[in-house]
Amino acid sequence: MKILLLEDDQLFNETLQDFLEEEGFSLDYALDPYTALELSYKHIYDLYLFDVNLPYESGFDLLSKLRQSGDTTPAIFLTSRDDKASLKEGFESGADDYMKKPIDLDELLLRISALLRRQVRNEKLDIGEYQLDLRSKTLYLEEEALDVTNKAIELLLLLIQSKGEVVSTDEIKNRLWAAGQNASDGALRVYVTQLKKYFAAHIVNVRGIGYRWQA
Repeated sequence: MKILLLEDDQLFNETLQDFLEEEGFSLDYALDPYTALELSYKHIYDLYLFDVNLPYESGFDLLSKLRQSGDTTPAIFLTSRDDKASLKEGFESGADDYMKKPIDLDELLLRISALLRRQVRNEKLDIGEYQLDLRSKTLYLEEEALDVTNKAIELLLLLIQSKGEVVSTDEIKNRLWAAGQNASDGALRVYVTQLKKYFAAHIVNVRGIGYRWQA
């Protein structure tokens, strides 16, 4: 499970990192919303943990932007705010849960586990005659697992979530490959070819720009 942690208090940020990594989670972290936004474009996460009171803009504003872009990653706010107006704003911006500081780490772990279990139960996506298990990143046809790599599955999700908009090759590379990894055009074509074996009528190559999903 990969988590994006956004907390501007560096000491508390490091405390959360240490605790969650000891519990077996993989973490990326940010101290400001702009860095967090950039990371969210580059990688696919299972969970967001966002502080609310941040430099430049609030965690509410950041999550609203992500939700408006089609990002449905589960999110928990960690905040010192305790008024009902802030609680309402947090959920209206797209949060799945809300914890008030000071944070009890054991309770945080329980809430993360419960939220991810709910996602596992719900994350089955039907694509015509195929079914995609989003948690295991496995594509099925009539309950038979097909030979599709994780990167190809991530590309499939990116295209579907873009709802017919063209996704540039640069954006695909930023989302599918971590910084420092070799994101070649040849590797991308391999993943596109894998998907076209099953979704040839849906994946459109926009020459010189990228790809889009045709429903």
